[in-house]
Amino acid sequence: MANKYPHTPDGRYFVAKNRLWRCTNPRLSEGDKRSYIKALMKARRAVRTAQQQNDDDALRQARDAVQTAKEALGERGPVWWDDEAPDEVALLPITVLMLSGGKASTNSPITYTTEPVLLA
Repeated sequence: MANKYPHTPDGRYFVAKNRLWRCTNPRLSEGDKRSYIKALMKARRAVRTAQQQNDDDALRQARDAVQTAKEALGERGPVWWDDEAPDEVALLPITVLMLSGGKASTNSPITYTTEPVLLA
């Protein structure tokens, strides 16, 4: 299946809605990945139901289940790569410098900078 969103050259993030989002751990088996995605979708449905019913306790439990599933997928929590690179998921693409061999990547649709940017 082709990627719907542009990915960073290192394959750790994709860009959607002007944000970096951590990709799923590529080391997961297809069975584990499928199981975690199924749990995530179930938890997201539970969030929607709890919101519709104004049930704060159920909402907290459902959001915890979403967090657990996202961590199992490697999309949140400890990073899944082991080269000690920091997690840049909280940054906007324009606040991150992605260098390839000392040169900015020219085949990426994303522009990067190391300086913080104030957004209005």
